[in-house]
Amino acid sequence: MSPDYPALRPRAFAIAYRMLGSAAGAEDVVQEAFLRLHQAGATVESPPAFLATVVTRLAIDELRSARSRRESYVGEWLPEPVVTAPGPADRAETADTLSWAFLVLLESLSPTQRAAFLLREVFNYPYDEVATFVGTDVDNARHLVARARRHVREGRPRFYATPAQRDELGARFFAAMDTGDLASLEALLAEDVALYADGGGKAPSPQRAVFGRERVLQTLAAGFTLSAGLDKRTTFTSVNGQPGALVHDASDRLLAVLGVDIVDGRVAAIRSLVNPEKLAHLGPVGELRL
Repeated sequence: MSPDYPALRPRAFAIAYRMLGSAAGAEDVVQEAFLRLHQAGATVESPPAFLATVVTRLAIDELRSARSRRESYVGEWLPEPVVTAPGPADRAETADTLSWAFLVLLESLSPTQRAAFLLREVFNYPYDEVATFVGTDVDNARHLVARARRHVREGRPRFYATPAQRDELGARFFAAMDTGDLASLEALLAEDVALYADGGGKAPSPQRAVFGRERVLQTLAAGFTLSAGLDKRTTFTSVNGQPGALVHDASDRLLAVLGVDIVDGRVAAIRSLVNPEKLAHLGPVGELRL
């Protein structure tokens, strides 16, 4: 019996995307993994295990080659966004392990640590399978996971809000962003809010992160002034499991993807991705000129 490719794809993509933080890169890895599965044919005893192994090892190789590119990246680096619509059963996992904040935190792990941690802590594979997928022994797999777990525990983002509370506050935030209502935004921002913008040197954006309510408001106000004549619309949605928004121009081309972290009833972080190369997988992309 041939493998059920549609049923196998979601898990393969989930592993690849969390490994790479790139939707386009994950698609390439998954496509190559399925090609190898097809070529292997009947010799494969367990297609799911085969795919997990190939996806993991391809992603590790890609991460290693991407390190130098990340070091020379212009400005802040954010993962490519995915627009999500999870159901009640998987909302908690999606919001936690798919969030931009979590994926950025994983960037500080080595490729093999990242793989072992995700396979064990997110996808619940037993250590013997983790070791096989990563290409090591069980003792070393346990060591990789333990080190990664300690690091992630120290910096892991916590979202202290129910999904309904997040969505309600997120909708208010993006409505205020859409109209340039600085007074409403000020009331929603945490005192130590952070703003991260990724233009990749290809679209206008702050080159460094901005911290603190006053400085973030000043940055937002400057952006509102510069974009005052831009014909755009903002659509509230879920981005990487968190409240987010898509900004389109008058021709329905995507200009930006925004996301926020909600902590204790306030917006603790704002992330803005305007690098057109990281938006292309979501549809036609416009040119952001301010």
